Amino acid sequence: MFSFTRRALGVSSLALAAGCATGTAGGGSSNASAAIGAYGLDLTAGDASVQPGDDFFRYCNGRWLDSTEIPSDRTSWGTFAILDDKSERDQRVIIEETAHAGGAPGSLQQKIADTYNAYLDTDAINARGIAVLEEDLATIAAIRTHEDAIRVIAGADFPTNSPIVAFASLDARNPDRYVVTITHAGLGLPEREYYRRADSAEQRAAYVAYIERILTLSGQSNGAAKARSIMALETQIAELHWPIADRRQRDRTYNLKSRTELRAIAPDFPWDAALEAGGMGQAQEVVVRELSAMAPLAALFLATPVETWKDYLTFKLINGSADVLPSEIDAANFDFYGKTLNGQPEQRERWKRAVDQVNDAMGEAVGQLYVARHFPPEAKAQMLDLVENLRRAYAHRIDQSPWMTAATKVVAQEKLAAFVPRIGYPDIWRDYSGMDVHAGDAYGNAKRANKFNGDWATARLWRPVDRREWNMTPQTVNASYNSVMNVITFPAAILQPPFFDPHADPAVNYGAIGGVIGHEMGHGFDDQGAKSDARGVLRDWWSPEDVAAFQQVTNALAAQYDGFEALPGLHVNGRLTLGENVGDNGGLQVALRAYELSLNGREAPVRDGLTGTQRFFLGWAQAWRSKYRDEALRNLVLTNPHSPPIFRVNGVVRNMAAWYEAFGVSQDNALYLPPDQRVTIW
Repeated sequence: MFSFTRRALGVSSLALAAGCATGTAGGGSSNASAAIGAYGLDLTAGDASVQPGDDFFRYCNGRWLDSTEIPSDRTSWGTFAILDDKSERDQRVIIEETAHAGGAPGSLQQKIADTYNAYLDTDAINARGIAVLEEDLATIAAIRTHEDAIRVIAGADFPTNSPIVAFASLDARNPDRYVVTITHAGLGLPEREYYRRADSAEQRAAYVAYIERILTLSGQSNGAAKARSIMALETQIAELHWPIADRRQRDRTYNLKSRTELRAIAPDFPWDAALEAGGMGQAQEVVVRELSAMAPLAALFLATPVETWKDYLTFKLINGSADVLPSEIDAANFDFYGKTLNGQPEQRERWKRAVDQVNDAMGEAVGQLYVARHFPPEAKAQMLDLVENLRRAYAHRIDQSPWMTAATKVVAQEKLAAFVPRIGYPDIWRDYSGMDVHAGDAYGNAKRANKFNGDWATARLWRPVDRREWNMTPQTVNASYNSVMNVITFPAAILQPPFFDPHADPAVNYGAIGGVIGHEMGHGFDDQGAKSDARGVLRDWWSPEDVAAFQQVTNALAAQYDGFEALPGLHVNGRLTLGENVGDNGGLQVALRAYELSLNGREAPVRDGLTGTQRFFLGWAQAWRSKYRDEALRNLVLTNPHSPPIFRVNGVVRNMAAWYEAFGVSQDNALYLPPDQRVTIW
């Protein structure tokens, strides 16, 4: 029921996330050419037959959508995936050079080389077969009691998944410490609705068949019966899970308990054994997230026969290790999770997955090498300028807010001023000297890396909070806001065209990376981030009047997104996606204001017949250019707090008066909203 997992609560990411501009901070002032088009926009990608007011996403990206095929090893393709592919290839060069050169025993070079090469060597993996599992299977086989099972799960070095998990995370009410956090998990399908919805019956049947195949391939007997039993157990677990939108509620999911109070939740459950086995035995307090689910899950655990848990754990072990096990097991895993759930026709090339494996094990070691080659120092300086431009614009928007009271505006300004931007890469790098990597041992390397990183994460419970730690690597194409630390993070890999180009038109940069910066700042004031103050402390700092006014506008925004149909009969969940939608809605408003401030009272030049405001909105739409396979889009809508990209464009611009004016949108257009129905938060 307990297992190690590395999580970062209170972190909102972009994907799937001010003074006047001077010099090249806003882009376009150097003599170098923009990477895209003449000034940062691809004007060949749009569909001129579509009116911008009917479908702005297609107006900007229609020809690209019609002519672009999703690569066979991808579930989606677009700006993020293209930059991710570029980052992956850049990393491959670095890693393979390192792997070819090797290094002294114990050096980072040796560890990168042996992790990468062992993962690539499928002949050796196949030759060793399932013998690599013997020790771990023996550990599971030796379980005799429910407490034995708990100790194995909580202390396991191998990948497990269980109905209740514990991990170290920042304390949302005391950001100067880490605390043990307990939450529910345990599902093999993406989310609880896959166990409940009538239109997921095909996926459920395929999952049962997959469990049977995995057990059979690994030499287990009675695979069909065990598969049915495991599915029945997971279905019971799913019924006890909170709805995914409810799990976003930061005040509801913060329940600080003493060890005595934790035991009282389910007196017969071996809580102490679990914490001791997980290296958390000294902890005197825990935060329980889904409090009402814990007693029923504990009861389910104790009521389920030990033999069923042993079968469950056997499957989870093999399933979680499939990529470093014989090819038949790896292929079966892809057939279900890649093809069936996400519609991906072909598995990614082994080298791409090997790059991922190195990143999972020691991502900052690769990041240090990546930054040295691919992130010029001047880019960091220009980004910091842009962040300050956005900060100034946000301050202006807060001051002008018609629904926020004066006293709350003061505290909001304090929070805005306290935002810490992290650009490109961390100031300190992770130390991997204690990680043990062996040549030719793909399974063992994955197991040891899991233990090393799990132990590192848990050890944060006993040391001071280091606010220099990052929650993502520099080579990650994403951005994030951490509400407990009140920091915004922009890794090096996202600071590239079309998001950021120092030689592009400032309007395009403000529409793209400016919108991203505004989005991440906006998470500090979204429906959940706004529950923390300038220090990151989860507390009430809004007046009741402000809360009521804020809920009125966010309820309206949620209702708008509830109306968007991603696939026939499948609508966006406006509550699940509310935080990200608030980030987009306010972020783009703020980015536009920052662009206007950057002009210093001058009129923006017209380029190719496009005004500065038009280029700004086109920059935003271009940044979100993408297309999905239907299965992957369905998965996104059911499980992800981000709206599909088309609605991150159309759903945002239709609330902005400047967009209507820039493109002559009228009530005859499909995206038109009457002024009194437009949602303006910031």
